[in-house]
Amino acid sequence: MSHGARVIRTGVSSGGPAAPPPVTVASSSAGSDAEFMDGGYFRSCAGMLKVAQMISLLIGFISVNNSPWTDYSAYSFFQIVTMCDLVMILFFYVMHIFGVYRRLTCVSWPLAEFLHYLIGTILLLIGSIVAAAKSYNITGLVAGATFGFLATILCVISMWSSYKVSCITQSTSKYC
Repeated sequence: MSHGARVIRTGVSSGGPAAPPPVTVASSSAGSDAEFMDGGYFRSCAGMLKVAQMISLLIGFISVNNSPWTDYSAYSFFQIVTMCDLVMILFFYVMHIFGVYRRLTCVSWPLAEFLHYLIGTILLLIGSIVAAAKSYNITGLVAGATFGFLATILCVISMWSSYKVSCITQSTSKYC
């Protein structure tokens, strides 16, 4: 449903009858691109928050991956949690950008995203605490745990804002 350029005649000159309406210009491909991608989500607070989460998770993963490990199980858990969270946040980011949530209405996307943030944040907090406790002042491991805590805080903010938007707007209806 793209709209091309149109000329709208607002009045008729006093010299004679109105001319027939002009032919509309064919729509460009920019209209179809606007329907395909939601460019406003890139600049929205939720979009920028997701990008910040992905960057902090990636930095935390790379910091731990490039450091000498002292405890294999603690840091492998941290790496698995950071990569799973990163992939899921990227998944929801792509879902919002391409508007898939509007086409697949059989899934409650706000609930799915809220549950992802709830479970992912708890696991990330546990992984960051264990990584910080087992770091033994190795710089890369401390940096990884720090970025894990930063990602945890950003996930809590996303979870709170997603809860606030999805539940508070629903509770204002007259049937709730």
